Amino acid sequence: MDRRQFLASGLALPLLGLADARAGDGFPLADMHFHQFFPGTLAVALPPVKPLAKTMAEGNVTLLSWSLVGDLPWITRGPRGLMQKGQPGRGAAQAWFERDIGRIKTHLAEQGLKLALTPADIDKALAGEPHVVISVEGATFLDEDIANLDKAYELGVRHLQLVHYIRNVIGDFQTEQPEHQGLTEKGRAIVAACNRLGILIDLAHATGTVVEQVLAISKTPVVWSHSFVARRATDWTMPMPRARHIALTHAKAIAAKGGVVGLWSLPQDVGPTPESYGRRLAEMAALLGDAHVAVGSDMGAMSRPAIANYRDLRAAFETMQRLGMSREAAEKIGIGNYARVLKAAMVPQA
Repeated sequence: MDRRQFLASGLALPLLGLADARAGDGFPLADMHFHQFFPGTLAVALPPVKPLAKTMAEGNVTLLSWSLVGDLPWITRGPRGLMQKGQPGRGAAQAWFERDIGRIKTHLAEQGLKLALTPADIDKALAGEPHVVISVEGATFLDEDIANLDKAYELGVRHLQLVHYIRNVIGDFQTEQPEHQGLTEKGRAIVAACNRLGILIDLAHATGTVVEQVLAISKTPVVWSHSFVARRATDWTMPMPRARHIALTHAKAIAAKGGVVGLWSLPQDVGPTPESYGRRLAEMAALLGDAHVAVGSDMGAMSRPAIANYRDLRAAFETMQRLGMSREAAEKIGIGNYARVLKAAMVPQA
């Protein structure tokens, strides 16, 4: 698609201003959902990710959410994709969380990278100083004890995805038949605790009912860190990756409350190249508004992603700018939107 076709498609109209940005303009970028697994912690073979400082520097990524997978020892690959293979015993998920967060912190220290713990740290990332947000994918590690969330906060967690791939006492998730009618009372208490402490709530993997219920009670904007916006409703009976898509109605609801939806780099959804990923980001911005879209690459957890490294991500933004996206819109999508919701969530709510 050339620039004329892109503009004529109508997808550009809601978000594009004057095409005065220079292709390749090197403003900082962010990623709401990144993985780096340690040797022996993953049963499937994935391309290795380079040491993190170099990985980030390749695309001038200065704000990155490193997602610790809270239920990793209890999931496996099945006929429909990832699924539960066991249930953690008492204390096992908390022990796994503490071991893995220790490995993450050791790697960050070795790489000379700083944790993003306060709004001031996010401002430094916006100014070009690399910072890493520790996030957890699935709150299994809480082990039914809300006090463990306070401990996680003290350890540096600032971004929490409520559910992932295993049965839990928090709420329903997309890839298994619902059992809670959305969010449980424990789940509601976790939302309130995140608001109280200053932790960003991530609704990725949650059912639409959970999305609606969290939006009704959270005092701060939330994110859906990674997947793809579908124009129709999705449910657990659908094949992957369709079961993992977020329905447009729920994506719009997140946006209406000031939140942000992230696009992953799964080639079945976004195409095989950085350029096709860039076009998909632009399409999402046309649907939701350029203040409500961000990158959630899921890098490190896909075998052949459209965004395999942050040079690729830079190329995606170069594509959008060549096709007419203003620098202002590109910066919002590239880093500003995630930074905004993080800063808002980090302010404790009474």
